Amino acid sequence: MVHQTISSSSSKAPRASNKSQSIRYVLSVGCALSLVGVLASAAEPLVPIVDDQQPLPPPLVQARSRWVPVRWNELPGLGQDRLHEAWNAWLRSCERPGPAFAWVCRDVRRLSIAAEDEKFNWMVTTLQPYRIESLQGEATGLLTGYFEPIFDASRVRTPEFQVPLHQPPTRPPARQPWYTRQQIDTLDEARAALQGREIAFLSDPIDALIMQIQGSGRLRLSQSDGSSKTVRLAFAGSNDQPYRSVGSWLQQQGAIREVSWVSIKAWAQQNPQRVNEMLWSNPRTVFFREEPLSSSDFGLGPKGAQGVPLTPGRSVAVDPSSIPYGTALWLVSNGEAAALNRLVLAQDTGNAITGATRVDYFSGWGPEAATLAGRLKQPVRLWALWPR
Repeated sequence: MVHQTISSSSSKAPRASNKSQSIRYVLSVGCALSLVGVLASAAEPLVPIVDDQQPLPPPLVQARSRWVPVRWNELPGLGQDRLHEAWNAWLRSCERPGPAFAWVCRDVRRLSIAAEDEKFNWMVTTLQPYRIESLQGEATGLLTGYFEPIFDASRVRTPEFQVPLHQPPTRPPARQPWYTRQQIDTLDEARAALQGREIAFLSDPIDALIMQIQGSGRLRLSQSDGSSKTVRLAFAGSNDQPYRSVGSWLQQQGAIREVSWVSIKAWAQQNPQRVNEMLWSNPRTVFFREEPLSSSDFGLGPKGAQGVPLTPGRSVAVDPSSIPYGTALWLVSNGEAAALNRLVLAQDTGNAITGATRVDYFSGWGPEAATLAGRLKQPVRLWALWPR
């Protein structure tokens, strides 16, 4: 799952905060319970802190990051996380473990129903924490959020549903990058390449943009018998054009002060004649593939770049040249949106997620997830929990 970030020219402006209530989301019970865990704080340690005395190994260097070994008791908030909530995400990573974690995953599976103190003591004994820094030594980065939107849609174009979501073209022209968003909308050869590749149609072009920025989403499709069927659209490629934030474009125009989907949609309603101009300011577009949703899939997120389903509140997107997929991370971030001291798994990436400590936090699906994802724009520190 490859996604982008709605950005603002102001470092203090939250990304996509206070998502529009006109966006039609569905909140699952499982996601709601997960978000309770995301935002709840544990006042007392759940397990005892163990001060390990093993000799520290040398630092590790990745392509875009430097890992500095530390003692376990240097991790803020350690012992206050509910490890069993993270274990399902870890089990997912163990479906496709990297070489370093292959043997560790045997224990992760064995401990799936173990008590909290047993899980914690195993981590302290088996894993070495490393503070993740940039190659220049900066340890504080930026945490944002992303989510899986849910929209009503139609299989066919109707007066209400006019905005297509496409599969990749079958035979794209021999040009890289491919047509821009504006060219796809206006050039006959670009439109011809996508003819018949429509998966479904949405009612709002900004909803389609949200789907493309988040990298996936769920569609509720009306059936002839009056029922509805929900399917998932997953990332299947892009036109390889650079991503540009429409929120930043609107700010540069002096059209809005704060970047949010509320302000973007409000501007679009007031300026319908300029909506295409705004959309075309972002030349990048995303193509999708349809995936069925079984009853067991409803409680899982889309597959991330690691190839495993994402877990709300426990999966994060990282720069894989800084942090390998499947790495267990201790994440610490305190801000107006949330106070987070928790175990997470590096399971995804995004076009805007570059650098040692640039992290995107998967909040789930539904209105609460959208609101949390939109409000998250706060400092973050990371520690890699790497096999000894």
